[in-house]
Amino acid sequence: MPPGEEILVHARDLTKRFSGFTAVDRVNFDVRTGEAFGFLGPNGAGKTSTMKMIACSSPVTDGDLSVIGMDPRTQAAQIKARLGVVPQTDNLDAELTVLENLLMYARYFDIPMSVARPRAADLLAFMQLSERAKDQVEPLSGGMKRRLTIARALINEPELLILDEPTTGLDPQARHLLWERLYRLKQRGATLIITTHYMDEAEQLCDRLVVMDKAKIVAEGSPRELIERYSTREVLELRVPEAVRAGLMERLDGLAERIEELPDRYLLYAADGEQALEQVHAREIPTESALVRRATLEDVFLRLTGRSLVE
Repeated sequence: MPPGEEILVHARDLTKRFSGFTAVDRVNFDVRTGEAFGFLGPNGAGKTSTMKMIACSSPVTDGDLSVIGMDPRTQAAQIKARLGVVPQTDNLDAELTVLENLLMYARYFDIPMSVARPRAADLLAFMQLSERAKDQVEPLSGGMKRRLTIARALINEPELLILDEPTTGLDPQARHLLWERLYRLKQRGATLIITTHYMDEAEQLCDRLVVMDKAKIVAEGSPRELIERYSTREVLELRVPEAVRAGLMERLDGLAERIEELPDRYLLYAADGEQALEQVHAREIPTESALVRRATLEDVFLRLTGRSLVE
């Protein structure tokens, strides 16, 4: 289902400070109904602080924020009743069964048991957990716990589902199953806000996203728009013998729109990677390996936020 025109989250100059430290610095964004909207950024960029303000679990320091047409400063309880929140770490009740976790959570929303039971059964089926309904939570795999946490967040049929780093720590199979379930939710018309530092996750799930770095939004658009704006169509990854590295940037000059020198390889950003490789061979530059690939969101991310490790 394509995104609608109605705006569910509206932020202007949104700011969050903690005793002099600015975690979110005057950011602007809108989230429309029916879209998957992503916040992408390195650790400490401000993604989670922004999510907590939207989820009404952390007060706004400054700026304007509207969530489902309401003000979190004065209508937090009403907003929370219409949200589903999936935190970074699962906080399931390990002493209850899978089904009991959903039924217990339904009580927080005053959902009668006659409604909660069939809804919980439907959610477990949707998350492919029906066979585990009577099992204790503790022995479940990480992927199953994550799917159960999302099922729990859907028990009140929220208008907006917030997922903070939904697949961190999961193996590839569990991640892909979760992506498929989230995609199905979006097809049903759900509105999703996702924070992630996985580039492939953002490309798979997000209609639009913002890239955050050092508390600010540094880029916004669809994954494809961002790749077109900040990268080239293809990238040539080149590894060369150590003895060739001295002066190599000069020898590569003019072969690509942009060339990046890394400790282990060179990245040549070009419209046609194969043509760039032919030119490398024509200039008789020795290579150990060469890979031509399409540009990805990761190329955009690293260009915008840098390659240095953020601790």
